[in-house]
Amino acid sequence: MFGVLGGLTFAAKVAMMALPNIEPVSLLVMVYAVTLGKKCLFPIYIYVILELLVYGIGIWSVGYLYVWLILAATAWLLRNMRSPLGWALLSGGFGLLFGGLFTPVCLLSGGPGFALSWWLSGIPFDLIHCGANFALALALFCPLRQLMTQLLAERF
Repeated sequence: MFGVLGGLTFAAKVAMMALPNIEPVSLLVMVYAVTLGKKCLFPIYIYVILELLVYGIGIWSVGYLYVWLILAATAWLLRNMRSPLGWALLSGGFGLLFGGLFTPVCLLSGGPGFALSWWLSGIPFDLIHCGANFALALALFCPLRQLMTQLLAERF
């Protein structure tokens, strides 16, 4: 099941690659976190491994090891929230902060100037990421959460 979910996450991102910074990964990470608890790490890191295998290893790779964990932990802490707007705000906020979350890696690899330029040059993409994440979560988080909950109940 975890392999299928990780592969589904990767395939969904690839299917939307033509749209810059519009991806369902953030949405799915949140759904996995609230429905699977700590087991959400399996599909999340299967997704990350697929990213590394297909696209190689770069500066972004290090960030991928922790940014999804930050989102998953935040979603798990808010797992009792029922408001679609709340989930949309979380996902949109994560999209807006996405580039900033990579600045520690940039700081260590290239210094303060590199980290600042990395973050500032990515702000237009973070704004797109924010809006897309917000819309996807607003429309799909609650139905996907319900579907995953039902599928997990039937499986066990």
